[in-house]
Amino acid sequence: MWNKVQETVKFLQNKGITVPDYGIILGTGLGNLVEKINIEMTISYNEIPNFPVSTVEGHSGELIFGILGGKKVIAMRGRFHYYEGWTMEQTVLPVRVMKFLGVENLIVSNASGGVNPAFKVGDVMVITDHINLMPVHPLHGKNEERFGPRFVDMHEPYSRKMIAKMDLIAEKLDVSIQKGIYLALQGPTFETPAEYKMVKILGADAVGMSTVPEVIVAKHMGMECFGISVITDLGVEGIVEAVSHEEVQKVAKIAEKTVGKLVEEFVKL
Repeated sequence: MWNKVQETVKFLQNKGITVPDYGIILGTGLGNLVEKINIEMTISYNEIPNFPVSTVEGHSGELIFGILGGKKVIAMRGRFHYYEGWTMEQTVLPVRVMKFLGVENLIVSNASGGVNPAFKVGDVMVITDHINLMPVHPLHGKNEERFGPRFVDMHEPYSRKMIAKMDLIAEKLDVSIQKGIYLALQGPTFETPAEYKMVKILGADAVGMSTVPEVIVAKHMGMECFGISVITDLGVEGIVEAVSHEEVQKVAKIAEKTVGKLVEEFVKL
């Protein structure tokens, strides 16, 4: 993994990517945030050494480098999921690459199912913590000390300072945001009513199939993380309804303007 990361970093540096201020991972339906980026370079994943290729509809599969809110950003337009068949190492490789390009601050976004009865479809939730129920841990196996320590401190997976900054931005823009705990399951099936109930009992407010492995690996390398989730369906007792990927994309699409404004101001401040 070390050699693969260094090879990928060298390739991107030779393309002209210099030290970004922020790394951004854009999830389902949120890829159009790139419209706010003054793009200097777009590279397809299939051109990048060691990068998997996103197979999920709504995930374009491009690495974007440019300026957002006056800051240099590198953005993944489409992420990789464990359920697609990639190994966990492949899934998180881009985060390691970002770190060795010089990224210290990571912004992750996703679409998720809400289990908090106070939530409604279309809400934007700032992630305050997470519960990892993925079947394979992203740090499983022999530890590479050049990436980070064997045992990683996770007392603050999502930066409190960044969360406080988003509070100020949401107030300034008069945007209502929720806060909550995100639980990660493998997928790709949406949850059954009993599974939604389990998620709620375990103390989470939303459930999804991504983000947590990326944040764990980012923390392994000492990065600061901020997470934002669009509630695209509900798994609240008595309100569990049929859901499809198309419906998830549709809701995320509606919310992406709000998310785009929030993230742009967040990076700018």
